[in-house]
Amino acid sequence: MADCVSKVELSVSCSNLLDKDVGSKSDPLCVLLQKTAGDSWTELGRTERIKNSSDPSFSQRLKVDYHFETVQDLKLGLYDIDNSSPDLKDDDYLGGIEITLGQIVSSKTLSRPLQLKKGKPAGKGTITVTAEEIKDNRAITLELEAKNLDKKDTFGKSDPFLEFFKQGDDGKWHLVHRTEVVKNNLNPCWKKFSVPLQTFCCSDLERPLKVDCSDYDSDGSHDLIGSFTTKVSELQKATHGSPVAFDCIHPEKQKKKKSYKNSGVVSVKSCKLATEYSFLDYVMGGCQINFTVGIDFTGSNGDPRSPNSLHYMSPDGLNQYLNALWSVGQVVQDYDTDKLFPAFGFGAKLPPDYQAAHHEFALNFKPTSPYCQGIEGIVTAYRGVLPQLRLSGPTNFSPIINHVASIATGAAQANNASYMVLLILTDGEITDFDQTRDAIVRASRLPMSIIIVGVGPADFKAMELLDGDDGMLKSTLGEPVARDIVQFVPYRHFKDAPKSSLAQSVLAEVPKQLVSYFKMRGFEPPKPKEAPKS
Repeated sequence: MADCVSKVELSVSCSNLLDKDVGSKSDPLCVLLQKTAGDSWTELGRTERIKNSSDPSFSQRLKVDYHFETVQDLKLGLYDIDNSSPDLKDDDYLGGIEITLGQIVSSKTLSRPLQLKKGKPAGKGTITVTAEEIKDNRAITLELEAKNLDKKDTFGKSDPFLEFFKQGDDGKWHLVHRTEVVKNNLNPCWKKFSVPLQTFCCSDLERPLKVDCSDYDSDGSHDLIGSFTTKVSELQKATHGSPVAFDCIHPEKQKKKKSYKNSGVVSVKSCKLATEYSFLDYVMGGCQINFTVGIDFTGSNGDPRSPNSLHYMSPDGLNQYLNALWSVGQVVQDYDTDKLFPAFGFGAKLPPDYQAAHHEFALNFKPTSPYCQGIEGIVTAYRGVLPQLRLSGPTNFSPIINHVASIATGAAQANNASYMVLLILTDGEITDFDQTRDAIVRASRLPMSIIIVGVGPADFKAMELLDGDDGMLKSTLGEPVARDIVQFVPYRHFKDAPKSSLAQSVLAEVPKQLVSYFKMRGFEPPKPKEAPKS
């Protein structure tokens, strides 16, 4: 990674989007893609979805690393989202633009007509993109509530939400955060939230801010309850026990009525500024990422001697298991100084007696020292052990997760700056689903992440449930995960893609997961060691 990388944040707004929904406006979301090798594109991020709007302003910023020395081709695409699946293939395309990051950065703000494809405009739709470099790593954390808000709905109370705007250098108001909607409540308490200080007020504690409190309507025509202006230096006066209160003023009502006081009172219960550390802060400070592999040798993979088996070695000495291992391992090994990786198998009967199936055995057959030297060492151990095993069952994940969790527990108790990544390669036919759920919920409090790569053609429904992207994973007793630590991908999606794309997909979540663990524990990054003086 080049040293002179700046982080850039893009904010996006659009006007005159196509209406794809019958009887209402589209529900747009913007996705940012960057061109990688050849003609393939990798998703960098997406905004929130805004319901019923043809002129959306998205509050979720899109982050991208800016490399001065390379041309970074970007694609911004707008989609009308009408379902809960993250896959955009089944959503209507509202248009997009192709542009380089250099063009955006050099213009700072840039507007372009949207195109459905080259030379075909998307109606009168336009997109405006503004770039801002992220220089400040502080974040502001706020908690707000309101009292006695005006009732806006005929049959029921209001459904209030807040929108925060900062004043730009151009004097205009720019949306920086939108809270959730609290349904049917005139005295709402909103969830605590954090926003990077750079985003919130350009790191200027005196910059004017405007807060709108509105009543949510599902058709997109939200009614303003009232507004107030403030600045971060005023919000900071809030401490637990003595909140800072603001009258919510509706300008029309104020004009009409002399006795008008307010349309409710919004109070800031707490306001804190804190440093938000990045993945690179931890890695550059010396945090070690320790990589462990678990390989599925259960009977459902098929006899390794048969060409139909997932463990069958093709003439080039590879199979899907080894391809996935190479792809992910080559990226992770750069972050581990000793390059000694514990590698385990599960679901096979072992020599000499081939009695019961083992659910966690060292791939090198050395139980007290299961370490392999580098990814090559794991591959060599795998090739050596495969002819000696009898594939069996059942497919139990929990023993290997609990094994790695016990190592992570030791690291957590010693307050070590280290983090475990467990890669499980499997054909997906899991037997101990409930025990695995419980193991993951326990592991979510430890310095570890779990990556599951599904090999072969199976239906990976159970793996997708463990990933928890569609809803929070809970233990058998109903306890939710402390943080999201599982990432699942089916290998078949990457079979014909460049080698690096599988790793990019499965490892994309690890930096966030690592930071979320250390943040949960309140650990700052270790200080980078000084270079020895010559």
